[in-house]
Amino acid sequence: MLNKVIRFSLNHKLTVLLAALLLAAAGVWSVQHTDVDVFPDLTAPTVVVMTDCRNMASEEVERQISFPMESALNGASHVRRIRSVSQQGASFVFVEFDWDMDPYLARQVVSEKLNTLSATLPAGVAPVLAPQSSVMGEIMFISLQVDTMSATTPRTSLQQLRTLAEWTVKPAILATGGVSQVSIIGGERRQYQVLADPVRMHAYGVTLHDLEQVAATFGANAPAGMVRDYGNEYTLCGVIRTSDIDAMGQSLVKMCDGRPVSLSDVADIVVGHEVRIGTASSNANPSVILSVSKQPDVNTLHVTRQIDSNLAAVRQSLPSDVHMDTHVFRQADFIAASVGNVSRALIEGALFVVLILLLFLGSFRSTVISLIAIPLSLLGTVLCLYLLDMEINTMTLGGMCIAIGSLVDDAIIDVENVYKHLRRNHQLPPDQRRSAYQVVFQGSSEIRGSIMHATIIIMLCFMPLFFLSGLEGRMLKPLGIAYIISLFTSLLVAMTVTPLLCKSLLSDSRYLERRQREPWLTIQMQILYRRILTWVLQHKRPVLYATVLLLLMSVGLLATVGRGFLPEFNEGSLTIAMVAQPGISLDESDRLGQLAERQLLAVPEVVSTARRTGRGELDEHSQATNGTEIEVSFRLDRRGKQAFLDEVRARLSTIPGTSVSIGQPLSHRIEHMVSGTQAAIAVKIFGDDLSQLYRIGGQIKQAVAHVEGLVDVVVEQQTEVPQIQVRPDRARMAQYGVTADEFDYFLTRSFKGDPLCKIYEGQYARDLVLRQRTIAECPSVDEVKDLLLNTSQGAMIPLSEIAEIVSAGSPGTISRENVQRKLVVSANVSGRDAVGVVDDIRNIIKERITLPEGYRIEYGGQFASAKKASRTLSAVFLLSLAIIYLLLYTEFKSWSLAGIVLVNLPLALIGGVVAVKLGGNLLSIPSVIGFITLFGIATRNGIILVSKYIHLQNNGQSNHPVRDIVLTGSTDRLNPIIMTALTTALSLIPMVLAADKAGNEIQAPMAMVVLGGLITSTMLNIFIVPIVYEWHVDRQNTTHTHHS
Repeated sequence: MLNKVIRFSLNHKLTVLLAALLLAAAGVWSVQHTDVDVFPDLTAPTVVVMTDCRNMASEEVERQISFPMESALNGASHVRRIRSVSQQGASFVFVEFDWDMDPYLARQVVSEKLNTLSATLPAGVAPVLAPQSSVMGEIMFISLQVDTMSATTPRTSLQQLRTLAEWTVKPAILATGGVSQVSIIGGERRQYQVLADPVRMHAYGVTLHDLEQVAATFGANAPAGMVRDYGNEYTLCGVIRTSDIDAMGQSLVKMCDGRPVSLSDVADIVVGHEVRIGTASSNANPSVILSVSKQPDVNTLHVTRQIDSNLAAVRQSLPSDVHMDTHVFRQADFIAASVGNVSRALIEGALFVVLILLLFLGSFRSTVISLIAIPLSLLGTVLCLYLLDMEINTMTLGGMCIAIGSLVDDAIIDVENVYKHLRRNHQLPPDQRRSAYQVVFQGSSEIRGSIMHATIIIMLCFMPLFFLSGLEGRMLKPLGIAYIISLFTSLLVAMTVTPLLCKSLLSDSRYLERRQREPWLTIQMQILYRRILTWVLQHKRPVLYATVLLLLMSVGLLATVGRGFLPEFNEGSLTIAMVAQPGISLDESDRLGQLAERQLLAVPEVVSTARRTGRGELDEHSQATNGTEIEVSFRLDRRGKQAFLDEVRARLSTIPGTSVSIGQPLSHRIEHMVSGTQAAIAVKIFGDDLSQLYRIGGQIKQAVAHVEGLVDVVVEQQTEVPQIQVRPDRARMAQYGVTADEFDYFLTRSFKGDPLCKIYEGQYARDLVLRQRTIAECPSVDEVKDLLLNTSQGAMIPLSEIAEIVSAGSPGTISRENVQRKLVVSANVSGRDAVGVVDDIRNIIKERITLPEGYRIEYGGQFASAKKASRTLSAVFLLSLAIIYLLLYTEFKSWSLAGIVLVNLPLALIGGVVAVKLGGNLLSIPSVIGFITLFGIATRNGIILVSKYIHLQNNGQSNHPVRDIVLTGSTDRLNPIIMTALTTALSLIPMVLAADKAGNEIQAPMAMVVLGGLITSTMLNIFIVPIVYEWHVDRQNTTHTHHS
């Protein structure tokens, strides 16, 4: 079969060349049309149900909204986890589905379940599904702030800034295709307020119902039909809608003693702002921040460019003192930097390959033939990615980067062998020379079978990647796909294009006449190697003992390295979560947030900050008013990242009453998806009583605080917050003629201030609310007691007459998971592996913490994914190893020869372990994949040697001493072995050297393991395999002689 392919390529030159050109052209077109992103889609389908229930206490939110929803959704098709957060005025339910669930089908499942609850939820409560997005969906933050240095007067107010964000900037962004949501936080939302005066209302006998009926008319006109006159038809409309405060004040409420009572007689009408639940700032200056999320499967770079284009026109229409910053957080910048860094490593690696080929082949034509495999293989890979509807991202590029040296290996072995046969054929007398066709065919077919098996074995080594599930599978499978496609394409090129070019470019007599001898470097290496190998074969035992000792030392060294899931990303920005004491006001939380920003801006590396305190309206981030999230852009210069983070932590630790957790934007989102917590480690405590949960959480924090490498230890804030409870005295209510409905209506209207209608200012719609004047701002307990209530009997009484008003406590936030209350103790890791830290935490909790009956602890975070992935990779790799062994048997028809080839695997382990130790002392999942890749490449070198020995034995040297066969075969194969090892190893050097650059975080540990392992496996392979093979043949001969 393989020989037929080679013959076809030699006999159909034009067809093969046209096919290669067509492949290249299609590949170039695919490069321009394939989507680009930083990572593959890492989204586990999640539907977020948001319910706005203003001023409901958190326990009531949990009892009446969150728990019924969880119960209805629990057990739904393909649901793997349900989380909820209940806080004052808001419920968030996160429904997480299996990874292969269609996200739109998931939304349908949730919608159907919610429809069954509509009759049981409190009146006026309407759950809303958050727009469909992804874990990487939050692609940019845009900040609007007033330039304090501007000479413009009057300056733009926070109300006007919010109006610009809602009605000018947001529509322009939403007009961009692919945007799913724009959340706004900060500024002040303009609001019309009717502030009722209970004293004046009592004097005129006006009730809140009267005011409500009048105020509700300000937002709508009265269509009155049609009028026909003189052949024309006119629409008749009563223009009642108004935004004029004076006109509103003149509206009649009722007649009192024959005198009209207008609205202004009993209430003040003002333009104010809504009660804020969140605020924002940029660089410690008040601002409005817009968070932009994209739809799933939409290209981030394309959407970002479109947003920039739309905002360019908007920017020109903004007031001169308003500054719009679109680079607060911008995922496109990280994508461009990451893809650029990986692409640069790809190009630099290819240059190393060119240098090695020129040095060892000593022929420009041979080098060109070998190098043709690189662009054809890479372009073919991109074409396949396009056809498979995959992206160009750091994972697929990383797969191509790791393969770059291997792409030319098949071509190198083919070219080197064919070139050698052509030179030898040319040295024969003219009458004994064979045709170039015959020589090229023999040279290619001679080693084609072993090359085919070697390449298939390398592909098989990547098989474990396709058994990974969850996040690790989503992230790493594209890398394996790109690597395998690249290798397979290079194999096709080596079987078709390479023999054809060898015949066309290398068979010329004049060319061969000038290159009778091999390059000087190759000759000198072979002479030196033959001398060393002769000595090694004469001292087998000491060499083997030394090798076994190195192997044992590497195994011991492996036991000392840490374990982890993924290396830390180099995003160039931080996400800092700061939590203050529950119950503090938004203004106080805002003050602490500004203090944190000023501390951060004092750090030399910090470029800018953007802060969100609390949450925005219809924002799925379940952050209470005591929570702050700060995006920090930084640029490292004179000192390392760890020193920079140490100063950041030291400065933030000076802010009283706060807990701080430091992460990175993308890492932060990945961690939240894995464990539901914005930290690397989550200790989840499950139970019923919140005070008991918080007590256990405090004990755990105190117990683990001194674990080496553990930082940012935070206990989830579920403690009680201050609450004013109004407890009705039903007997007193009956005396004054106040019904329960009237009592509830009074409290709701006085405090909550539900919108009655929309007031239109041109295209802008504003809420109009009615409430008591005394609580235009948050009241004190005494103000609540003195609140006046007009009874149906005409009396006016303070609220304290019919109710007891007391200060109490209520949980600020209640978290649940899988229909059970939980509290999380979260932490990050610095300077140590996460798996080791978690092991220490487990041991400490087991020794020191006694859980009450009905309480349990679970551990979450990326370390759990690391353990799961390691188990999967190990199990499947053993299966792959068995398949590889069978393939080697089919190649050599000998179990023992197949075993000799596999001797390379432990030899590769030595250098790989040393590389892990020197490269950060962390055995992460990319490092494990590096070992798997390394074992495949190392196996190929063994195949090259053993197949050459067998070829010599089968072609006239079977009667020669085995020592001569081993020396001749090893010397003959030295050149391709060294070349393939060097091209593979040196092509990885740019990636290793750029390990701290964005985009190389996953590939660098893999490259480091492959590089270190190739050094030891190649250096030991060319000595150990000859030793073992000679031993094997000697034993065979001894056994044969004995039986004879």
